[in-house]
Amino acid sequence: MGLVFLGLFLMVVSATSADEAAFVGVNIGTALSDMPDPTQVVALLKAQQIHHVRLYDTDQAMLRALANTGIRVIVSVPNDQLLGIGQSNATAANWVSRNILAHVPATNISAIAVGSEVLATLPNAAPILVSAMNFIHSALVAANLDSHIKVSTPHSSSIILDSFPPSQAFFNRTWDPVMVPLLKFLQSTGSYLMLNVYPYYDYMQTNGAIPLDYALFRPLLPTKEAVDPNTLLHYTNVFDAVVDAAYFAMSYLNFTNIPITVTESGWPSKGDSSEPDTTLDNANTYNSNLIRHILNNTGTPKHPGIAVSTYIYELYNEDLRPGPISEKNWGLFDANGVPVYILHLTGSGTVLANDTTNQTYCVAREGADKKMLQAALDWACGPGKVDCSPLLQGQPCYEPDTVVAHASYAFDAYYHRMAMGDGTCNFNGVATITTTDPSHASCIFPGSGGRNGTFVNGSALAPSFNSTTSGCSPRFFQSEHFYMLSVLFVVVLWTAVYL
Repeated sequence: MGLVFLGLFLMVVSATSADEAAFVGVNIGTALSDMPDPTQVVALLKAQQIHHVRLYDTDQAMLRALANTGIRVIVSVPNDQLLGIGQSNATAANWVSRNILAHVPATNISAIAVGSEVLATLPNAAPILVSAMNFIHSALVAANLDSHIKVSTPHSSSIILDSFPPSQAFFNRTWDPVMVPLLKFLQSTGSYLMLNVYPYYDYMQTNGAIPLDYALFRPLLPTKEAVDPNTLLHYTNVFDAVVDAAYFAMSYLNFTNIPITVTESGWPSKGDSSEPDTTLDNANTYNSNLIRHILNNTGTPKHPGIAVSTYIYELYNEDLRPGPISEKNWGLFDANGVPVYILHLTGSGTVLANDTTNQTYCVAREGADKKMLQAALDWACGPGKVDCSPLLQGQPCYEPDTVVAHASYAFDAYYHRMAMGDGTCNFNGVATITTTDPSHASCIFPGSGGRNGTFVNGSALAPSFNSTTSGCSPRFFQSEHFYMLSVLFVVVLWTAVYL
């Protein structure tokens, strides 16, 4: 039976891997003090129509949560495991058995990233990098997965020297003993070059030589475009110039048919005083323009129309990352699932569609039975883990003090907490979805741009009132002792009645 499922998996992957258009994926880092659990992460991915992700490890719970979703996953061999894998074919085979074979075909693993920016950050491991890739690939060959799961390694663009004009770019010659066999490996296995492209760093490191508009994909006058004097190709943004520099650098080593996937690119939304251009507006501008640029299949000036699929760095702000403030603020979302900013993507499909032009809310259905509304409200503020503290007396959403108004707030908080997933605005038929923002006065409903309520993403559905889920938001219980006790009583009573 396992072979039958594996065969079906190979057929599906084979059918979907050929002639694909460019896609946008996201990187998922985990250096968060309040990291959502894997089911919550997957709920957010589904809600945002994200079909491609890159993990920095092979977290087993995350791989299980991604099973049967169709989401294509790049998994990674962390740098600290390179030495063992690069020196032992058996170690590599065990790694593949444990982290790949245990999860396919249910989890759609499309590639393995062996290490990350090894040449730039861990040069001592460079001599065994290609060996590690070969050993991993051999294990995939033995499992008959080599044509469906590609093996590569992400490179920092800093290994490309003299990147402008792109036609004169070349890889740091120090790394020729690594890059030549590495590129031969990619070519012979039908894989692709993984490249991390950060126009933000290029902009910062040139002390104003690169215009901000050029880094952010903003429209330029023809006289402001950068022109390669050797090819006469016009460049309107840093991203394309760096990607083409990589193409030319490979050509310099006589490799002309290896595609490029950008495994990291983004812009930080916040920084310290020495990073004045780390703003919400710049981050929004860069990522919105990047997504449009990729999904339009624009390609680059050297290879117009050729897909350059890209993974945005990153899904969540990682508050535990060391370094300057900007290092903690590359994410599209906070840990609680609230967008850090609303991407301007109207007309660019549905991926990462957190644009306010498509905003919906969950409110109490008109004419709904008051007792059923009260029961649903109690569930949302209790087992549903909604932060209902804004509904307390004296708080912004206490007035009007009616079950309809309070239920609407709680329903909407739950709906957005669950990433607006299917079935999360039901509550046994007493809730309905609306496009009209129900916020009023100082009571800002979740999803309207305010930060009231808790937006932790999850995968559970709105209750049909037979759930055994328990527990409530700590902030809710700390607000008022008496209110806490009364809600506890109601929840216990509700449980006794409905279970």
